[in-house]
Amino acid sequence: MERVLKSARESGSLNLSNRSLREVPNEVYRSLDAVGQDEKWWESVELQKLILAHNNLEELKEDLRNLTSLTVLNISHNKISSLPSAIGELPLLKALDISYNQLAVIPEEIGSATALVKLDCSNNLLKELPSALGRCSDLADLKATDNLLTRLPDELVNCTRLFKVDIEGNKVTALSDNMLGSWTALSELNAARNLLTAIPESIGALSKLVRLDLHQNRISSIPPTIKGCISLAEIYFGNNLLSTIPDEIGELSRLGTLDLQSNKLKQYPVGGCRLKLSALDLSNNSLSGLPPELGRMTSLRRLLLNGNPIRTLRSSLVTGPTAALLKFLRSRLSSDEEELESASTPRKDHVIAQAARLSFSSKELNLSSLGLTSVPSVTWETADLMKLDLSKNLIDKLPDELSSCSCLQELILSGNKIKEWPRSVLSSLSNLVCLKLDNNPLSKIPGNGLEGLSKLEILDLSCTASPVLDPSAISVLSQLQELYLRRTQQAQFPTGVLGLAKLKVLDLSQNQLVSIPQEIKVMTSLTELDLLDNSIASLPAELGLLETNLQVLKVDGNPLRSIRRSILDRGTNAILKYLKDKLPNQ
Repeated sequence: MERVLKSARESGSLNLSNRSLREVPNEVYRSLDAVGQDEKWWESVELQKLILAHNNLEELKEDLRNLTSLTVLNISHNKISSLPSAIGELPLLKALDISYNQLAVIPEEIGSATALVKLDCSNNLLKELPSALGRCSDLADLKATDNLLTRLPDELVNCTRLFKVDIEGNKVTALSDNMLGSWTALSELNAARNLLTAIPESIGALSKLVRLDLHQNRISSIPPTIKGCISLAEIYFGNNLLSTIPDEIGELSRLGTLDLQSNKLKQYPVGGCRLKLSALDLSNNSLSGLPPELGRMTSLRRLLLNGNPIRTLRSSLVTGPTAALLKFLRSRLSSDEEELESASTPRKDHVIAQAARLSFSSKELNLSSLGLTSVPSVTWETADLMKLDLSKNLIDKLPDELSSCSCLQELILSGNKIKEWPRSVLSSLSNLVCLKLDNNPLSKIPGNGLEGLSKLEILDLSCTASPVLDPSAISVLSQLQELYLRRTQQAQFPTGVLGLAKLKVLDLSQNQLVSIPQEIKVMTSLTELDLLDNSIASLPAELGLLETNLQVLKVDGNPLRSIRRSILDRGTNAILKYLKDKLPNQ
């Protein structure tokens, strides 16, 4: 023990987990007062990180107040029934883990620990959270799962920096409208397995919300304001009392997973067919049929319909491959749409001229879907153009004149016929923030192909004819936040992305990947990782280390044998926790 304490005085970190301790050694509270004669006291540092997890501790002493430099305190998995009021005398405390104990109360003094950023009080006997927690204005991560909570204190409305709230497995009956509306920074909300009967209208204020889990409650309706949650990628509403779904849900353009199983739905809304889902669970409802418009959801890989009294479709279609069902539904669509599309349209030159006039004030030029075979001169004749949309045309080359658009920040070339990488033009567009070249028959990008694009934040190279990305090319994009490489015939993980410290979204779906490197653990900024439809047999346990920020992990369509289906079905959090638990003790 003396050797461990001496090391702690040198590093500022003390880990006494898994030592069968019944009490905390007094030397821990004494900190620097316990410096030995053979130690240089002037080289010792105050204790900043104290880990006492997985022991048999029954109490913490008030002497805890002596550790005034403490920033991390972990006393999880013990037998502690009360916390000392001295917990509020730790002015630098940022992370507090008191989970898996026997706590019935958290002292109000915790409100004085105003530096607190992360609190985990899961798996205790708490009937309420202290109202003083509202004074911890820097609180970003609150986890209080599997307790006896019936409500959240109104004072949490002051915690406007909350990034993640997890209160699964309690007895909460309502979420305050004001409280939810104040959490505008929220990225993940998990209130599953509670007694909620409604969703507040203010949920529409959560524009940064990526994951919403409200399964196993008593919710009977979803407010139309949910359309304001524009970042949502995963929604879990299973095991509720929903009888209808608002059409507005179709406006959630980033939604990939929608779980509506075990409700009372009699129909799926036509508006919801606008979604680009990869997984839709409608099992165990009261559906008698499906709207033909559902056939347009070509991104759908997994559609569950078992347990519905569907009479308008053959059982072989309902239980068969999703693709076959979607094809059948498309065949039932009215031909009116096709007739509308073939109707006469304004002359192309008139449309271009009109778009050019609008661009003078908006600085945005939209020439999408005009059947253009070349870039019209109006693009470089428009002064200070900031956004140019040339998507869904027949353009096979970018003219050198486009290099003069030095103010351009967003260039959309999706769905054209471009084969050669337009390096000479792109190297002149140094202000580009967004570049989309998906759905083009591109050849490989040269090693210096992305030089000059130092401000690029979004790059989409999906659906190309061959693997286009060279690791040496991508490594220069230090500001990149979103990278889309869907269906690019990638056989290996593009290791060049490992050095992109700001990357938040990485889409590698529909490729030929067989493995993910352990080094992915360094990508700590990732919030979304899409690995759908590859050949990955196992995931590295190190991926679990990204659980703090990684909100969306898509792995369906892979031959994963090391993770049980029941875990995969529970979504991102369950998968990451499973992987993290496989790591050796840190």
